[in-house]
Amino acid sequence: MKKLFILSSLIIVAVYLLAWPVEIEPVAWKAPDNPGYTGSFTKNQALSQIHRLELNGEIGPEDVAIDASGMPVFGVLGGDIMRLNSNGEYESLVNTGGRPLGIEYDTQGNLWIADAYIGLLKLTPEGNLETVLTHVGDSPIRYADDLDITASGKVYLSDASTKFHAKHYGTYAASLLDINEHGGHGRVIEYDTNTKQAMVILDGLNFANGVAVSHDEEWVLVNETAKYRVLKIGIAEHNRQHQQVVIDNLPSFPDNINPGSNSLYWVGLVSPRSAPLDALSEYPYLRKVVQRLPAFMRPKAKHYGHLIAINDQGKVVHDLQDPLGMYGHVTGAAEAGEVLYVSSLHETALGKTVNLNQSKQTLIEPQTP
Repeated sequence: MKKLFILSSLIIVAVYLLAWPVEIEPVAWKAPDNPGYTGSFTKNQALSQIHRLELNGEIGPEDVAIDASGMPVFGVLGGDIMRLNSNGEYESLVNTGGRPLGIEYDTQGNLWIADAYIGLLKLTPEGNLETVLTHVGDSPIRYADDLDITASGKVYLSDASTKFHAKHYGTYAASLLDINEHGGHGRVIEYDTNTKQAMVILDGLNFANGVAVSHDEEWVLVNETAKYRVLKIGIAEHNRQHQQVVIDNLPSFPDNINPGSNSLYWVGLVSPRSAPLDALSEYPYLRKVVQRLPAFMRPKAKHYGHLIAINDQGKVVHDLQDPLGMYGHVTGAAEAGEVLYVSSLHETALGKTVNLNQSKQTLIEPQTP
């Protein structure tokens, strides 16, 4: 009887792993060989001395914008848009009722918000919160992720996944599903604040994430997280919708990208790549099997701190790492004079460190931790 029970249990487990329905329909692709932490990404401890500005119970300061007074503003998991004031205290500007991710100020002082649950929002200087865009034509925005805005008033917004709705699954779980499926559900949307018209300028991306308008405003850069690369899309008249790869085959998953001084861009690398996920890239059926495993057994983000700055040609100018994960799951950074505020997907604090672009301090040569 005991043997029969064991055999029956094994059959049930096998049937479950091989045939149980899951949310994803994985697509085969060939992951590039992971260069690992070599060359420009040699392990170092340049980010390990970061200061943690605790959020008093809030979680996930996912993106940072700097207001007119030079103070950081960011959204958290609970829906608040928070500001660090000059007294070192946090104040809530508004609660969106969703999950605010990317944020950016325009030249009129409006704060534009990519809310993953709702879409594109705008917070006016008077404190009025407006829902601006929830659809492009008949197509709903299911995972508004990051944005940037030109001086002339064009907002560029990433919709990370048109299949896995952030509100239904949660932002983190939805990202894991989309990355595992690799079905090209991400896109970049252009919204003209003057004409109130929206259009998709690029789709077919595998988790469209961070967005930054180039310093000359002729391109918009976008992080394609599941392909470990940064692309740029032409937005000027002479290069409209042309595409180029800025940097590819990163050793980690790129998250947000923010323009910095000296014509650089800060890119948050939220987690090292997953060896099992890369190894199974060409085997969609096995990725389905992985999806049927208990959540704790599936690939997930690792607690590692990593932030880089690249130029327009994709050269890595600064590489800041924290292998011990004192401040992990880094999503990006924003400059405020000689200070660099660092954001995170899961941390309970805002990070603060030296802005290497503005400071006289130079980056120490990478050292083995």
